[in-house]
Amino acid sequence: MRKQTTISTPISISGKGLHTGKHVTVTFKPAPIHHGIFFQRIDLPGKPIVKALGTNVFDTSRGTSIKENNAEVRTIEHLMAALAGMEIDNLMIEIDAGETPILDGSSRLYVEALQKAGRQEQDAEREYFTIKEPATFTVPENGIEIRMEPADDFQAFVEVDYGTKVLSKENAALTDIKQFVPELYNCRTFVFLHELLPLIQYNLVRGGDVDNAIVFVSEIPEPKVMQQLADFFHKSDLTVSANHTLNNIELRHPNEPARHKLLDLIGDLYLLGKPVRGHVFATKPGHFANTEFVKSLLHQ
Repeated sequence: MRKQTTISTPISISGKGLHTGKHVTVTFKPAPIHHGIFFQRIDLPGKPIVKALGTNVFDTSRGTSIKENNAEVRTIEHLMAALAGMEIDNLMIEIDAGETPILDGSSRLYVEALQKAGRQEQDAEREYFTIKEPATFTVPENGIEIRMEPADDFQAFVEVDYGTKVLSKENAALTDIKQFVPELYNCRTFVFLHELLPLIQYNLVRGGDVDNAIVFVSEIPEPKVMQQLADFFHKSDLTVSANHTLNNIELRHPNEPARHKLLDLIGDLYLLGKPVRGHVFATKPGHFANTEFVKSLLHQ
């Protein structure tokens, strides 16, 4: 039998929120058995608590965001993936703003902080979310399907297809959660340039910088646009690389986008409130589909 876990000692990590650009500090604190994962907004009156559960998801437009009463915590997927990958069951997460820090756009720095804090085994058996029959969520018009089949362990498989020359069909798999590190934890978020430009124009990625996003480029932009991007990324020699990405960063894996989508899926699935026992197959997953699937499973 596996035991529940928390961390041995509190630890903090700070950075900018991707969308707000605000400086934010997250502090992970040990919690007792059967506690689960909770966020506490220590910057708000009364320091309200928000449970990390799928039924509290209220927005998936640019990440997974949860809300309970009037307290919300945005863009939690990379943090939740780190907790799932580290197999941590019980934690109180203090946060002093409304959005978690984007850090390097992956779960890596969260994982490294949790490793430093140390995982503590607790005196209670680990509880799992299991299903008896296959469950499916689909959005047929968009080719989206997420399916879970009963199993005694957790495995996940993702296929993405963006139908472009620069990023088309990719696959990623995780057949053992213990391989989250090193296989997935450092895979970063990504965006197409044509999606990024409006976000920059409307000041919706105030925390974006040179280190935390892979930008795929379908068409070489005009020099004026490249200069705007160079100013945004604070990089004077910004160009388009041979692999059709901006040269602000290099890929860590050939299929890093698919691996990141798998990382996101694992983070969103942890909003079931327990680690999953089941095999998950996802085609074109995203935060909306992931969390709607989670809600349907919780409802069932």
